[in-house]
Amino acid sequence: MEYESILKSEFMDAPFYIMFYVIVFLFGICVGSFLNVVIIRLPNNESLIKRSSHCMSCGEKIRVIDLIPVFSWLLLRGKCHKCKAKISARYPIVESLTGFTFMLVFYVKDLNAESIITCVLFALLIVIGFMDWDTLEMEPIILALIFLLSIPLHLLTDTLTLSERIIGALCISVPFFIIGESCRLFYKRCKEEGIRGIELGDTLLMLAAGAVIGTKAIIVSAFLGIILAAVCGIIYKRVTGESKFAFGPYLAMGIAISALWGERIAQWYLSLLIVEN
Repeated sequence: MEYESILKSEFMDAPFYIMFYVIVFLFGICVGSFLNVVIIRLPNNESLIKRSSHCMSCGEKIRVIDLIPVFSWLLLRGKCHKCKAKISARYPIVESLTGFTFMLVFYVKDLNAESIITCVLFALLIVIGFMDWDTLEMEPIILALIFLLSIPLHLLTDTLTLSERIIGALCISVPFFIIGESCRLFYKRCKEEGIRGIELGDTLLMLAAGAVIGTKAIIVSAFLGIILAAVCGIIYKRVTGESKFAFGPYLAMGIAISALWGERIAQWYLSLLIVEN
């Protein structure tokens, strides 16, 4: 579907762009503040809305003035106002990341239904990435929400056909599942312990995301995720000495990049193959 460009209209002047992107960033960091709550509480089966935010060290309830995303952390210099314990830089990082990615989505996709849904996708990918990094687990509810985004995308846009979404959901997740099961059966036979080469959560992530971004983009995202994981895995092993690490954050990064530029990257690669032949 060809959308009429709103943000790139010749009638829009600099003050409009500045105001628009500032609003998007501020909204994004507020969403990021909630994502921090989800990342911490969801794996522990804690309520996302009933319990007040509190210091992880002394348990002191966080004041309203200290709940301003990013800025409160900077004003407090990363310390609790009561016990002066350090507050993880993770909080402003997640908030800022959400704000900047929302801005990037609107810059790339303009202002339309697809860009709004893509922002939701990015928020869920941030949750998946950080949660998997912390726990080596992915919450099924987040994976289900990612998959469900394919429904409004399909109804409100015609950028992908239904067959492209179905093939996208299966073309990477099925090989991932086969690899994971094969490794599990092999290790179980050799060591009496079933270890999956690719975890089921990673497989379900690619299934859900494939339905959202389609065949070409999910293939690109898998390739990018594997490359990022390989490079960062080598660095991680040298620094920590451990070989086991979360695959999800790198897949999430690959999916995010592909959601914006996956089709272009695929077309560029195919054009290289055509030229060489």
